Amino acid sequence: MIVTTVTGSAESRMNKGLEAFMREKDIEQKIVSAVKRRGGICPKWVSPGFDGVPDRIAIFPMARICFIEVKTPGKKPRPLQKARHKQLRHFGFRVYVIDSEEQIESMLEEMGGGANEV
Repeated sequence: MIVTTVTGSAESRMNKGLEAFMREKDIEQKIVSAVKRRGGICPKWVSPGFDGVPDRIAIFPMARICFIEVKTPGKKPRPLQKARHKQLRHFGFRVYVIDSEEQIESMLEEMGGGANEV
């Protein structure tokens, strides 16, 4: 007889998955708030029939636009997402993959400086 041991309860394993999701969601909410503080908008991008698009479009004053892929800390984009990022960059857009709160400020600075600029 073979016995397999799984550490932790099913509930604790589910909570770990939920924690990872919540961290991505939290990062996404911080991005939206930070863009708004700089006078922009950051709608979610949902594109039926065109998979792999970034999660958000950040639109700033003075016609500055970038695309943002939000990931759970340490996670990388899937191959299709990487292909979409390459396609958008080919068209001249900036595409950011953000997996930590610390990366938000540098993205904002690259897109046009701090809050005083608005």
